[in-house]
Amino acid sequence: MFGQGLRQVQQALNGKADSIQREFTAANERLGAIGRKLLESQVEDREQLTAEQETLRERRAALAEEVNLWRDRAKNLMQQPGEDTLRVYLTELLEIDDDVVRPAVKHALYLLDASDEELAGLSQGRAEAKPLTAAGRLIERARTSYDLRGSDPAPRQQAASEFASRSGMAQDEQAIAEVEATLDDPDAMVRELAALTVIQLHRFRAMRLADLDAAHESVKHLARLKHPAVVPVLVAVLENPRAGFARSEGGDEPVEANNDRSRLVALMRLIEWHTPEARLAVHSRQLDRNSQISELAAKALEMFPGEWAGPLR
Repeated sequence: MFGQGLRQVQQALNGKADSIQREFTAANERLGAIGRKLLESQVEDREQLTAEQETLRERRAALAEEVNLWRDRAKNLMQQPGEDTLRVYLTELLEIDDDVVRPAVKHALYLLDASDEELAGLSQGRAEAKPLTAAGRLIERARTSYDLRGSDPAPRQQAASEFASRSGMAQDEQAIAEVEATLDDPDAMVRELAALTVIQLHRFRAMRLADLDAAHESVKHLARLKHPAVVPVLVAVLENPRAGFARSEGGDEPVEANNDRSRLVALMRLIEWHTPEARLAVHSRQLDRNSQISELAAKALEMFPGEWAGPLR
């Protein structure tokens, strides 16, 4: 079991190197683009480009050193000659302030000093505590899977989308509640995967449910979320008028209705998000079929005529 813990530390260290390597590649590509532009005979901002080129060269050199540092840490981890030196090395790694590396190092140190009885109990506990629900397995992956704990958010976005796309999952109230319960989890990676998954689940409900009352509740859930990934979902709600059924006032019988109240909630929240994407969506609603939406869109653009660069305080 300790060997597995040690491999997790090595994966975390190499993952850090991989993320910095991507920054190095981006800087290198930008340097190439600047170099090609400077070869052109007529370049108006030559001085500015030259200054950026010099800054990028310094940044590239610093990134190369960082990549080598993290690679060396991962290599040296597996080359410690004994248990005592390994413990010292892990303790030094524990000083690194990183959300992925530190938990892995702490776990490895615990396994290194654990008694046979503790290790046996841990193995048994892991087997007994294996999540039985789909939502529980997703959250467990966020805590333990190397792919989901890296700096690149793409794997977490993919996992959230795949989970929400499973047949019947968006109608499973218990699964949604189980994921939502981890939105305030102490683990940053768990919080992000939970937020992305909740967004995808409520996106499906807001855009697909014929029951517009339930769809509206999902739109209100989306409006309360503070993760920026919710913005394109709110845009989709705003830009897609649709019909369905809702309960009439004072009665339980469903009647034909539209989703304008949900679109209005999405519009108001997009104004608060105040991003360039939100501004484009608001701008396109000035001639909306719903007069309340069109008037609010026009008023928002009148009140905030400049660029939208981030949430309103």
